[in-house]
Amino acid sequence: MNKVILMGRLTRDPEVRYTQTNNTLVASFSLAVNRRFVRQGEERQADFINIVAWSKLGEFCSKYFKKGQQVGIIGRIQTRSWDDEQGQKHYVTEVVAEEAYFADTKRDGDTQGFENTFGDVANTSPEFEISSNDDLPF
Repeated sequence: MNKVILMGRLTRDPEVRYTQTNNTLVASFSLAVNRRFVRQGEERQADFINIVAWSKLGEFCSKYFKKGQQVGIIGRIQTRSWDDEQGQKHYVTEVVAEEAYFADTKRDGDTQGFENTFGDVANTSPEFEISSNDDLPF
């Protein structure tokens, strides 16, 4: 199973590109995700994780996500490689977003309409739904 759930802050506004072959939109951005535990006397550390979102989800992210905003991403890890002009091989590990959520609370004067914390905003591949009456094993 390849499933990733992240919550963090955008380190930059999403960057939009289009594929050469079929002109598909792809948005890329980075999340700063705080590590859960902090050793005594140390500052909190964060991991910076690259995210890509395709097509309609990418369009949504590019339109509504801004630097510094806290978001939730559900997706999968993907690794890829390519050779540059000098023949040097490069490797990338990134998260391919399948769902995206706002995780900030609504701020005063904010006109974007962010209503609640971690509210359902965009979902490109719903797999299952949990109702409040379901018995969960955890």
